[in-house]
Amino acid sequence: MRKLKLLLAGTVAAMALSGATAHAERGTDGDLKILFWQAVSTMNPYLSGGTKEELSSSIVLEPLARYNETGALTPWLAAEIPTLDNGGVTQDLLSMTWKLKPDVKWSDGSAFTAEDVVFTWKYCTAPDGGCAQAAQYEGVKSVEAIDPHTVKITFEEPKPHPYSAFISAKSPIIQAAQFKDCVGAKAPGCTSANFLPLGTGPFVVKDFKPNDVVTFEANPNYRDATKPAFASITLKGGGDAASAARAVLETGEYDYAWNAQVEPEVLQTMMAAGKGRLEISFGTQVERINLNWTNPDQALGAKRSTKDAGPHPALKDPAVRRALSLAIDRDIIVEAGYGQSGKPTCNIVPAPEAVASTKNDSWCLKQDLEAANKLLDDAGWAKGGDGIRAKDGVKLSFLYSTSTNSVRQATQELVKSMWAEIGVDAELRNASASVFFGGDPASPDTFQKFYADVLMYTNNFSGTDPEKYLAEWLCDKMPGPSNGWQGQNIPRYCNPEYDKLVGELSRTADLEKRIALGKQLNDMLTEEGAHIPLVHRGDQSSFAVTLEGVKMNSWDSQIWNIADWSRKK
Repeated sequence: MRKLKLLLAGTVAAMALSGATAHAERGTDGDLKILFWQAVSTMNPYLSGGTKEELSSSIVLEPLARYNETGALTPWLAAEIPTLDNGGVTQDLLSMTWKLKPDVKWSDGSAFTAEDVVFTWKYCTAPDGGCAQAAQYEGVKSVEAIDPHTVKITFEEPKPHPYSAFISAKSPIIQAAQFKDCVGAKAPGCTSANFLPLGTGPFVVKDFKPNDVVTFEANPNYRDATKPAFASITLKGGGDAASAARAVLETGEYDYAWNAQVEPEVLQTMMAAGKGRLEISFGTQVERINLNWTNPDQALGAKRSTKDAGPHPALKDPAVRRALSLAIDRDIIVEAGYGQSGKPTCNIVPAPEAVASTKNDSWCLKQDLEAANKLLDDAGWAKGGDGIRAKDGVKLSFLYSTSTNSVRQATQELVKSMWAEIGVDAELRNASASVFFGGDPASPDTFQKFYADVLMYTNNFSGTDPEKYLAEWLCDKMPGPSNGWQGQNIPRYCNPEYDKLVGELSRTADLEKRIALGKQLNDMLTEEGAHIPLVHRGDQSSFAVTLEGVKMNSWDSQIWNIADWSRKK
C-alpha cells in the first residue's frame, strides 16, 4: 500500500497551474491567428483519433483534469484530484469520487453538472458508437451523479492507476443536452453538435468550415471574468508544414502554427527573419510504421483490413516483419528530417525515462542489412529476376501510405531505398493530412481504414503513465465496420498473451512492477512487429515573438493554457 500511495502521490505531485503571468483584460488583444496545416475535420474528439481534432477541440471542451507542462496531473473542471490520502480514491481501489468546481457554466449559460460527466461516459461507451477514445474508459463499470457537483466512478476491478476517464484533451466533457440524440450509431450524423459543440472553455465556436477554417469568439460565460485576453481566434487549416511555419517565423502573418514537421535547415532559414520562435519539448510522440496484420486486398470488399480478412499474406511471417525493421537506418532519418527535434527509437513508449525500455536497442537501433537479408533467405523468400523477393507466389511488394508532408515523403523515399537493399519493393502513396487523420468512416484514405500494407504517422499518449495507451493494442480495439472504424488498434495486432498482460498492468499497484510490465508490453509490440518505431519526436511548433503566456506541453494539448495567452504590448 505504501508504494501505491507513492505512485498516486507522484502522479498528482503538482495540482496547481504553474506561475501566473501578467494578463490583459478579456478580449483586448484582438484576434489570435492560428495555422494547422492538417486542417480540422470535426470539433468532436470522440469521433477522430487525430491530434489536430484533440487540440482544436481543447479550445472549447475541457476535462475534469489535465496534465500541465511538467506532466503533473492538475485539476481543471474538478475542484481537486481524488487520491487515497484525501479519500477520493477508496482503499479497495474499486471507485473514485470527483468533486466538481461550483458555478461552472456551459457557453450557452446553462449549468455544468455531474449529469454531463455521466452522459459523456455513456456517449463514448454506447454500442455501435465508434468512440475514438474508448481506451480512456477501459475498465469503468459505472459513472454516477451523486449530486450536481459529485461524480462517482466505479471500476470493474481494483484500479491502482485510476486516472484516465475524463482526463486530458483525449477525454473532455460534452454537454448532455446538446448530444442527447447523438448516441451510438447516430453520433457521426449530428453535424451541428459535432461542428459547433458547446463548451466550458475560454472560447466558443462561432463558425466551422470542415477542412478549412474554424472561427472562435471569447466565451462570455467563462469562469474567469478576466480571460481570455484574445477576443477571437481564427484557426486556418490546410497547406503544408513548411508554409505554416513560414507564416509565423518569416512573414509574421500568424501567431501560432502547430507541428513544424519541417527539415531543420529550412527552419533555420525562416528563423533568421526574427518574426517568430520555435518551441520544442519532448513527451511521448513516436513516428512509426504500422504493419498491417490483416489482408488489405480490395478484392475482399468490406472485409479488407479487418479481422475477418485473414492474415496478411506476407506480413504474417515474423521474419519479414523483423527484416523490414533491421533494414532501416534511423540515424539518417533523424538527421535528414528532424535534427534536434528527433531521436532514433525502438520504443512505442519512449518516455518518461523511467518507463523507457532498452531491450530492443541491441538488434533494432542500428541498421543491419546483413542480418535482414539472412532472415529472409532462411525463411525462403528468394529474389526474382526483378530483384524483389517472393515465396509461394507472394511478393514482398508493399503499398506504403502516409500523410502529405515533405519530411514524411522524404522518409518514405529513404525507407524505400533501404528496403530495396534487402529485396523489398514499396509503392509510395500519401493523402492530405486533413483526410488521412479526419476519421470520416466513409473515406477509404483514413489511417483507421488502413487500406495499405504499411502505414506511417505519429501518435502519443497523455500524461506519464502508459497503461491506457498500451490498451490500444488489445484485440477488441481493432477498427472495423462495427465500431465505425474508430478502434485504436491500427495494425490489427492480436495476441491473447498481450491482452492478459494489459489486464495485469491494470491491476498492479507496485510502481516497480508497473514499470516492468509497461516495458514488457512495449517490447512485445516491437519484437513481434506490430509496428516499426522510427523517431522519438519532440513537439515542435512556431510562435510569434509577440505571443506571451505559452507553456509548451507535450503531455496533453499544446494549447492547454490558451486562456493565459496574450500579446506583448
